[in-house]
Amino acid sequence: PDARPLMVTIAPELDGALETIAWLNEAGIVAAIGHTGATYAQARAGYAAGARGTTHLFNGMPELLHREPGPPLAALDSGAYLELIFDGHHVAPELAAWICFHYLQRAVFITDAMAAAGLGDGEYALGGLPVTVEEGVARLHTGSLAGSTITLEDAVANAVASGVGLERAVAMATANPARYLALSGVGGFAPGDKADLISLDEQGRFRGYVL
Repeated sequence: PDARPLMVTIAPELDGALETIAWLNEAGIVAAIGHTGATYAQARAGYAAGARGTTHLFNGMPELLHREPGPPLAALDSGAYLELIFDGHHVAPELAAWICFHYLQRAVFITDAMAAAGLGDGEYALGGLPVTVEEGVARLHTGSLAGSTITLEDAVANAVASGVGLERAVAMATANPARYLALSGVGGFAPGDKADLISLDEQGRFRGYVL
């Protein structure tokens, strides 16, 4: 079987983080900036040290403010891959679509899904903390979002509904993640690639497997 890619999310402002990012990069392990309170300069240093991606852009990090642009602007400036939770709640659909249009080769759809994905509303747990899912939105009892309940198919369909376009949306769920993780033989149609094919309708919804 193919070796699975390894990935580490790291906050670049922590002691030793830049050295760790450089080591991960040299070891072939994907380093991503995320779950951080970094300033713009600290985040830029993390990308300069070799961080290849951004864990769920805009979430788990300071906001992009006009006087303190923080990690979001550093990520956009860096050339790194930009993970998006395209569920309509973690990032406004208009902003998520804007990222997709302006960073076509770097936007990557992720789900950040928790245990409620595909199961409907109700009471669940995340890391031992109680979570309530209402109308598909998972929240801790503090009101904070607690991951999503979408599938990757949902992310594609949400992007299409926001005007991204089916071809672009599919690339952000297939080819872009493959490049992000430096995977070969998946995410495209080159001779010799694995033929893991599905059929989608014009709205990006799953229709069936292509055998």
